[in-house]
Amino acid sequence: MKIESLQNTNVKEWCKLKNKKDRDQSGLFLIEGEHLIEEAQKQNLIKEIISCEDTLDADFYVTKDIMRKISSQVSISSRVAICYKKKEEEIQNKILILDNIQDPGNFGTMIRSAIAFGFTDIVASFDTVDLYNEKVVRASEGMLFHVNVVRKELLTFLEEIQNDYQILLTDVKKGKNIKEITLQDKIAIVIGNEGQGVREEIKNMASQFIKIPIQKTCESLNAGVAASILMYEVAVRK
Repeated sequence: MKIESLQNTNVKEWCKLKNKKDRDQSGLFLIEGEHLIEEAQKQNLIKEIISCEDTLDADFYVTKDIMRKISSQVSISSRVAICYKKKEEEIQNKILILDNIQDPGNFGTMIRSAIAFGFTDIVASFDTVDLYNEKVVRASEGMLFHVNVVRKELLTFLEEIQNDYQILLTDVKKGKNIKEITLQDKIAIVIGNEGQGVREEIKNMASQFIKIPIQKTCESLNAGVAASILMYEVAVRK
C-alpha cells in the first residue's frame, strides 16, 4: 500500500508511538534500521514494515517526508517497523535488577551485556526508563528482543526472592571484591540510579555487598559499565 499524505490515519498512529502513553495503550512500538528489523523478525514480533523505497520489501510505502515525520533520527532509515511488545516470561536463575535507571543509553548497554553474559531476565522498577524508548531500543542493538524485562515494585519482589536468591549490591566502602565472594546458583545483581545509587530500603535486602576494584583516582564507574563487569564476573565463574 502506498501512502503520500502526512495526514493519513496510519501515519498519525505511527507517530503516536513516539509517546510512552500511546505505546502502553497499543502494545506496539517503532524500530528503525535493518539490524533491528532482522532481530525483531527472529522473534516474530513485527506487525508491519514501512519503507520509503519501493525496491524494498514492506507492507506500506511512504514518501521521504512521511518517513522523516515517523523517524526519531536525524538521518532517516529506508525501512522502519511497527513491533509488538514482548510478553513477560517466567524468571530464571540469574537476574539483573534495576532501581530507577534513567539514562536510556545505560539501559540499552545493560540489555546487551545481560544477553552476552547469560542474564536473560531483567527486573526493572516502575520508575526506570521505558524499555521501548527509542534511545533504549537503539542502544540495545536489537538485544531487547532476546531479553525478558519485567516491571516490579522492587521491595516486594526482593522480599519474595530473598530466601532463594543471593542478592548482590555494590558498595565501595564495605563491599567485598566480586572475584573473592562465593557465588550461589541463583543470583540477583542490583544496580541503582546513576546519581543516587540504590535506595536505602533496598540496600537492607542485600545478601552481600560487593565492589569492583578500581584505581583510587577514579571515584566510580558508569552504571552500565559496572553492571556489565559484574555480570561478566558471574558468567566466567558459573
